Amino acid sequence: MKLKQRVVLLAILLVIFIFTKVFLIDNLDTSATNREDQRAFHRMMAGLRVELAPKLEHTLQSPWEIAAQWVVPREVYPEETPELGAVMHAMATKKIIKADVGYKGTQLKALLILEGGQKVVFKPKRYNRDYVVEGEPYAGYDRHNAEVAAFHLDRILGFRRAPLVVGRFVNLRTEVKPVATEQLLSTFLTVGNNTCFYGKCYYCRETEPACADGDTMEGSVTLWLPDVWPLQKHRHPWGRTYREGKLARWEYDESYCDAVKKTSPYDSGPRLLDIIDTAVFDYLIGNADRHHYESFQDDEGASMLILLDNAKSFGNPSLDERSILAPLYQCCIIRVSTWNRLNYLKNGVLKSALKSAMAPDPIFPVLSDPHLDAMDQRLLSILATVKQCTDQFGMDTVLVEDRMPLSHL
Repeated sequence: MKLKQRVVLLAILLVIFIFTKVFLIDNLDTSATNREDQRAFHRMMAGLRVELAPKLEHTLQSPWEIAAQWVVPREVYPEETPELGAVMHAMATKKIIKADVGYKGTQLKALLILEGGQKVVFKPKRYNRDYVVEGEPYAGYDRHNAEVAAFHLDRILGFRRAPLVVGRFVNLRTEVKPVATEQLLSTFLTVGNNTCFYGKCYYCRETEPACADGDTMEGSVTLWLPDVWPLQKHRHPWGRTYREGKLARWEYDESYCDAVKKTSPYDSGPRLLDIIDTAVFDYLIGNADRHHYESFQDDEGASMLILLDNAKSFGNPSLDERSILAPLYQCCIIRVSTWNRLNYLKNGVLKSALKSAMAPDPIFPVLSDPHLDAMDQRLLSILATVKQCTDQFGMDTVLVEDRMPLSHL
């Protein structure tokens, strides 16, 4: 065979090899990824409804010890959690042994210590389920039921980055006041026949207390993360200015994401993709108030973005604040696993799944139907946004594979 023929043959073989690699092997990898995502989705759906039951099987550990052991750098709780119902039952029922004013912040909350020494954050009911918060998307008081719903959405999306939350009824007169600190006790008052308190916070006012129905107050209880995992606070790169007439850079600079990608910790590691996931999460729940976020300390960008403080959500089902999605439509990237999960949840599956997940909660119904319907509609907007990105940049650029092996040993 002549040299020229050999060169041509080798060139043809090389083209065939590249074709096989790109279109066959990579497609097999993609199919395997999709199959695993589908299996994970079915596992989530099968274990979605968690009954609150006190029994802990095959262990002598307390529910607090079990929940503390779940926490790792990339998850607050693992995919398989047979003890979840027992932990949440303990959160909803364990005796309150101390009550104090909440940690620093703008909104009313109380810090409770439950039997066994577990800290939880209690957020009181402020609105009825069908109340619509008008005005800016971050307006109004914190919504306790939003914390409950957001936790279950975190489970459904497969993120597992939100601390555990459950609804709880507390008797302020018999359960809280006898164990309250002087600082908290000094904020109690009676309005009509109802026991109320206003706590200590930036916006807390004696003229705007949270009131029980008689002595019984509905609220949400969020499990405090273990002290061995100290938190680090970060300014959200897509945060708002909260100043009338002053825009943040991302609100007028369409190339803003390029600048973000050049700064730590968004220039490497999973943090930018976590920001995108969080934008999807926040848009679904209508949370336009994530001006800061937390990760674990000394993580060098490897820790998850923890989905803390979701109470400024589910205010107005008729308001779809598209700017929440700015990280998505400006960066035009999203995890393959997130994209797949969102597609599995369309056609009413999201609404059905969330209703099922929240059904066992003590304060069910957690959300009104208009809020559930709004989430299904917002999901379609997210999918349309990603499609615009893929049409412009291609699937290979927009859909990013990001799988990190997790250990709960």
